[in-house]
Amino acid sequence: MIPVELFAALQAGPLDAVLAPVYWLLALWSDLLFAVGDATGLGFLDYRFMHRAILVGLCIGVMAPLIGTFLVHRQLALIGDALAHTAFAGVAVGLFLNGVFSLGVSPYLTAVVVAVIAALLIELISEATDAYNDVSMAIVLSTGFALGTVLISLNAGGLAVGINQYLFGNLSTVSAENAAILLVLFAVIVGTVALTRNQLLYVTFDETAAAVSGISVTWYNRVMVMLTALVVVGAMQIMGVILVAAMLVVPVAGAAQVSRSFSESLLVSVVLAELAVLLGIGASYYGEATAGGVIVLVAVGIYVVAVGIGTVRARAGEDAAAELGSIDSREA
Repeated sequence: MIPVELFAALQAGPLDAVLAPVYWLLALWSDLLFAVGDATGLGFLDYRFMHRAILVGLCIGVMAPLIGTFLVHRQLALIGDALAHTAFAGVAVGLFLNGVFSLGVSPYLTAVVVAVIAALLIELISEATDAYNDVSMAIVLSTGFALGTVLISLNAGGLAVGINQYLFGNLSTVSAENAAILLVLFAVIVGTVALTRNQLLYVTFDETAAAVSGISVTWYNRVMVMLTALVVVGAMQIMGVILVAAMLVVPVAGAAQVSRSFSESLLVSVVLAELAVLLGIGASYYGEATAGGVIVLVAVGIYVVAVGIGTVRARAGEDAAAELGSIDSREA
């Protein structure tokens, strides 16, 4: 029996035909969650849109801290906000093209293109004008959001309809196509980081030494901002433009409180992000609240707990050091 998503893909346009194998995976994922729902009695697993939302959330829980860990250590935490606002402009471009020219292009695909271009512009502005990164980010952020608001205000083809889903995210609007695009982005991001991890790590902590060793610092800086753009667009589906940057920063900040190495921080941040996403999606469904806001609040709560644990551990270490010092002094 052909799954519904795959059958629809074969009957639709070229993009859906290309994504047909991903639709098959989505169908298998739904079958798994239907079985889990039957076994556990969890009502929200009876809906396919929740299956897609959970899968997207799980992917975001890996992608966002994976890239966010590099960004936080490079003091580029605010780049997520800049790219989120330009991704919103990309969504507006897609809606505008569909409304005026009836192209039928996915707004998330245009968001990917615009966000990647914006990411490269941030780097180019910094390189060409010697402006600090926060200056180039502010310029791109304001330009992107201005473009998006102008296109929406034109209201060509009903652009203003349903725009809240892009601003604040919405579990019920994660379509099979958008989930499939997210899975492709997930594979690209994780694969790229796996192949370039050592170079990215070197550039993150010592650009000068990396350049001396022959690593193209400029190239890897551009790779990092482009990967950030892909994460932002993917997370925008359930987080929304307003809150998407939080998932790049908050889990990483929490992990930094309890981790002792970069690798440990990366792993812990993914765990914290997944916990925030799953608890946030469940709470937002039963509480009928906006998923993005609930996820961020849960993430912040986890961060507060992590700060408390880190403080207790630090004090315990200080007490142990003080006791050891008193023993040494008595022995002397």
